[in-house]
Amino acid sequence: MTASAGSTAGTAHTVIETRLGPITLVRSGANLTGLYYPRHWPRPDRAAFGPLAGDGFAGAGFAGDVCVAAASQLGEYLDGDRTEFELPVRADGSEFEQRVWALVAGIPYGQTTSYGELARRLGAGTDPRDVGAAVGRNPLCIVIPCHRVVGSTGKLTGYAGGLSRKRALLQIEQARLVQSEPAAAAGLW
Repeated sequence: MTASAGSTAGTAHTVIETRLGPITLVRSGANLTGLYYPRHWPRPDRAAFGPLAGDGFAGAGFAGDVCVAAASQLGEYLDGDRTEFELPVRADGSEFEQRVWALVAGIPYGQTTSYGELARRLGAGTDPRDVGAAVGRNPLCIVIPCHRVVGSTGKLTGYAGGLSRKRALLQIEQARLVQSEPAAAAGLW
């Protein structure tokens, strides 16, 4: 993921079909600014999506666009062939949300952390519930991997796309890690 400042000019969105169902990609200028599920919670401001950019990417100036790259990389990730995203992104939020999202972006592929641990890393007096609220407002699900944040006991808790999608994303990552581990040496009897 490449954080980028950028213009809000050229805001548009498209909807792609994935193995998790339809996903709305939003771009502003050269940056990916949103990745949303149907019935995403909390509901994003659809007016900020800009116009629908055609069917898929056809005819809307999306050739070579960040949404084309995002769709391709998202497909690779969901197939287990990609572990990180290389996209120019801009996540608009408060200073606190930015700090939380930066920590979330640093959670290694295939690992999880808790809201409480993120609160501890942010400093004394940070309430895990405030962290949870900031995680829930992440506008770039999957790219900023909020699915890697779990409850203090390891239990899956809230996710903008629903717990079944959160579970699926974590299973994709675990399957990739299991496949990439070196095979145990065959024992000699």
